[in-house]
Amino acid sequence: MSHSKRLTLTLLVALPTIALMALALPPAFGQRPSDDLRPLAEVYDLVRERFREETDSEEITQAAIRGMLEALDDPYTEYIPPTSIRDFDKDVRGEYIGIGAEVDASEGFLRIASPMDGSPSWNAGLEPDDLVVGVDGISTFMMPLTDVIDHLLGEADTEVVVTIERTGTKADWPTDATQASTLVVAQTEEDVEPYESSPAIKAGRTRFDLALTRKPIRTITTKGLFREGEDWRYYADPEDKVAYIRLTQFTDSTPTTLDRALRPLVRDGMKGLILDLRYNSGGSLLAAIQTSDLFLREGTIVSTRGRGRPGGIANASNTRFELPDFPMIVLVNGGSASASEIVAGALKDNNRAIVLGERSFGKGSVQGVYPLPSGKGALKITEQYYYLPSGRLLHRTDDSTEWGVDPTEGFYVPMEPQASIEMWRERRAAETLRAEAPEGDWSDPVWIMEHLKDPQLAAAVRALHAKIIEGEWETVGGVQQAGTIELAALKIESERRELFLDELARIDKRIAALQVAASEEDADAALDLIPDDATLTDGRMDIYDSEGNVIATLRITGEDLERFLTRAPLAPQDKSAAAPVDDNEADG
Repeated sequence: MSHSKRLTLTLLVALPTIALMALALPPAFGQRPSDDLRPLAEVYDLVRERFREETDSEEITQAAIRGMLEALDDPYTEYIPPTSIRDFDKDVRGEYIGIGAEVDASEGFLRIASPMDGSPSWNAGLEPDDLVVGVDGISTFMMPLTDVIDHLLGEADTEVVVTIERTGTKADWPTDATQASTLVVAQTEEDVEPYESSPAIKAGRTRFDLALTRKPIRTITTKGLFREGEDWRYYADPEDKVAYIRLTQFTDSTPTTLDRALRPLVRDGMKGLILDLRYNSGGSLLAAIQTSDLFLREGTIVSTRGRGRPGGIANASNTRFELPDFPMIVLVNGGSASASEIVAGALKDNNRAIVLGERSFGKGSVQGVYPLPSGKGALKITEQYYYLPSGRLLHRTDDSTEWGVDPTEGFYVPMEPQASIEMWRERRAAETLRAEAPEGDWSDPVWIMEHLKDPQLAAAVRALHAKIIEGEWETVGGVQQAGTIELAALKIESERRELFLDELARIDKRIAALQVAASEEDADAALDLIPDDATLTDGRMDIYDSEGNVIATLRITGEDLERFLTRAPLAPQDKSAAAPVDDNEADG
């Protein structure tokens, strides 16, 4: 992607839907290993005792575990080592201890995209576009983003000093800022080569130090259309009171924050709601169920089935805030996964909401998390699959032709990748925490749609407007034709395969060149199977067996034949050697 992906200091990842932390272990868990595992223990003991060098027992154990889990061919079943437990837990729960800012990379540094409401960053006066050029006196130039974030995270009530570069002069410093430190260059883990030297401050900018006290931070997962000071503004159509709420992921706090956002909107006479779940990669199963339950009075939300534990059904209870039955649209796309698919599918199948956009990702497997009795990590293991109220399996497997949640008929509104990038750039600017609302006429729905460059949101507003004014939904999109998703998926997988084969061909050529160089022969002979000026398309290729008989005749359909032949078990033949002759041709 051409734009920098925004990160938060939680290092948010594409989370699978996680079942509640499973503290109770299966009955057989922790018992003496079966005879099947005895060879593993025997190999471990022999390696530890007899290998020619001292071994790292922990490294060997973790490698053995990873190898065991790889055999399951399930990307969502994984071992979580002790060093990663904290990061895993904060991703699931949406909580961590740090300075509280959404960040990305710019000019070789970490850039503040937006300080978070009430966080140490906000209170100390950090602003959007500030560059973090140093942490505790160490230059961050070209340092991996994850390393910089690790420096900023820490224990509650501890201090971290950040060196900030900002456009402006000393008059633009925060109140508690001090003269910038002289930054030293950090060493790599191997302590061999330092990171690149930090560049000098650019003209028109100023640098200063700011001491921040780390505090517990809760990730913001419920957002509006734009920010005005610390407050979210939710109306996409202020005239018809069509509200917009975006959920970025599902953490333990998401249902509560969504509830709090909805209450004043309902009191204000909200007439319709757009719930944006695009690029929401999931999170907590319980949060997804509770979110669905906010809008449903009855009906099934999701069911689970699997081998190792009983299946279950989550039904709507509606014991929370009683919402009126306003018209509602849910936005989804190929980045909507897991928990977001559960919510979209439940609202669609129970006829509570229209789903608009594109088919969702198709991640519908249930993971349980089991801390190991040894205390040395935990296992996240796939136990079941999710099924929508209609009975449809959410999960996409290698041979799936149907998966995820499809848009409602007549509301299929696809977006090209570049259009999505432009839309999210505008959205990020609108969501940035500033003292005042971003410039523009945010009371004009036409201006909002044009400014945000979001055709899916514009289509949703148009459909809700028709429903509110005329009482009928306006079909604002096309019908997802049979095979459309499959053809798109086929194209993506074919392109991935071609890229892989291209890389393999490049490696093969490199190997051939090295082999020739090693034997001091002419490298060009090994690399050039076909003359460069040959016209191949619509040519003919005869395949001979070892006795000179033609066993296949192929028509050449493209000019890139050599790329494919370099991957085949072929070698150039001596030009002086006679080519095999087809007996039939010789007789003719």
